[in-house]
Amino acid sequence: MLNKPPKLKATFRKKMKTNAKVGPASEAMIELLALVFLNTLAEEAKAKAFEEKSATIRAQHLKAVSKKVLKKARG
Repeated sequence: MLNKPPKLKATFRKKMKTNAKVGPASEAMIELLALVFLNTLAEEAKAKAFEEKSATIRAQHLKAVSKKVLKKARG
């Protein structure tokens, strides 16, 4: 059985410069957006690996598509 993904609340608290409060609905939205971003990154890397006829996704595939995915995520 798969484990649940870690809560991102602690990670965001460490990164924030101020002690701004994040509501539970906002926290859930942040987690969902992070998961959607990671899913998109994985799908693009999978496509890149397939183009290069590789059976596994390697760091080079992630690096190759990360700039494009980040640009899409910004809007």
